[in-house]
Amino acid sequence: MGRPAAEFLKIEPAAGVVLVACAALAMLWANSPWSASYEAVWGMDISIHVGSFELHHSLREWINDALMAIFFFVVGMEIKSEIVSGELRSVRNAVAPVAGAIGGMAVPALVYAAFNAGGAGSGGWGVPMATDIAFAVGVLALFGSRIPSAAKVFLLTLAIVDDLGAIAVIAIFYTDELSMPWLAAAGAILALAIGLRVLNVWSGPVYLMVGIALWLAVLESGIHATIAGVAMGLVISAKPLLDPAAAHAKAQELAKQGLTVEETEQLARLTRDAQPPTHRLQHEHHPFSSFIVLPLFALANAGVALSGDLLATAATSAVTLGIVVGLVAGKTLGITAAVWIAVKSGAGRLPEGTTWPLLTGIAAVAGIGFTVALFITELAFHSGEAALLSDEAKIGVLAGSVAAALIGAAIVGLTAPERPTDTTA
Repeated sequence: MGRPAAEFLKIEPAAGVVLVACAALAMLWANSPWSASYEAVWGMDISIHVGSFELHHSLREWINDALMAIFFFVVGMEIKSEIVSGELRSVRNAVAPVAGAIGGMAVPALVYAAFNAGGAGSGGWGVPMATDIAFAVGVLALFGSRIPSAAKVFLLTLAIVDDLGAIAVIAIFYTDELSMPWLAAAGAILALAIGLRVLNVWSGPVYLMVGIALWLAVLESGIHATIAGVAMGLVISAKPLLDPAAAHAKAQELAKQGLTVEETEQLARLTRDAQPPTHRLQHEHHPFSSFIVLPLFALANAGVALSGDLLATAATSAVTLGIVVGLVAGKTLGITAAVWIAVKSGAGRLPEGTTWPLLTGIAAVAGIGFTVALFITELAFHSGEAALLSDEAKIGVLAGSVAAALIGAAIVGLTAPERPTDTTA
């Protein structure tokens, strides 16, 4: 395993625990004697005025549109790293997780569509497509070194490709209206970012200003603003600015006679530039994304005021049932079947040390939707009359994710090797 994947896998289990705590807190808050304050806080209006220009959003919308752009920026860099130097670089290694991701998106969407064809909730077909990386990797982490490291990387790669699919779905299918002038401005700003990348401009403040401008243009264009985060993540280089061997040789030369202050600063620059910018920026932003952005998102979006009537409605709701069955059965069937076809056709191969029963358990774990599933819920059912559908969908996401975690953990526990399969996990 590469260092970025190893560090990623260390962060995700802890992030999953924090997400669970924040989701539970949101549910407790929304169903407590202080439930009125839940909507009062997250529905609080926050406006920014610059001359005649105004941005007018609730606190929840600022989290969903602005802070989540940071999360998707990290996702974009993860995708870029996988393509350049990870599992997606090798076609043979990439086939199985890519096929699994496609099957794991298509089958749950079809299951949901079968439950909701022609109904009021038909637009929510994208909700059960998502896999939550933090929760899924966190469940596998419970089994320690019993899980082959190749299987963990398989799940990580599958979830990243799944994220890419979810991003495409958000951009294409959950965009209401387009403003062509703003869309053209976003295209021009993105072209500027790519031009800076080609010219080897690596000033952080410059890219920050370009990123903010791109976010604003995408937000005003009608496409969801988080797409700007993904685009900027894909622009960042996944190759080091300096050849690591040359940087190492230069560092050794500097250290021979002791280091002056200037040489120490030069050594720090050599260390920084010998790392791929995507690796360095992921290392800087991933903890903030995992422990600040996503917990705030969970607090703002996971709170559903439960009542007997709502639970009774959800129990028979096509929206709730479509999501639960899609996440639990659709994900397991879609991923397992797609990987089986890829392996049996000779195009791909199973992760090293992974059996078919264990792969089925991993596929079930991938049914934990949560973060991106809740995110798409907010996009699919955002109008006033869709409030009930939104609550039903959130109950489906929470119930389906918990069921997928328990079922997946049970299957993995029964099928994972009793002894550690390697020492690299």
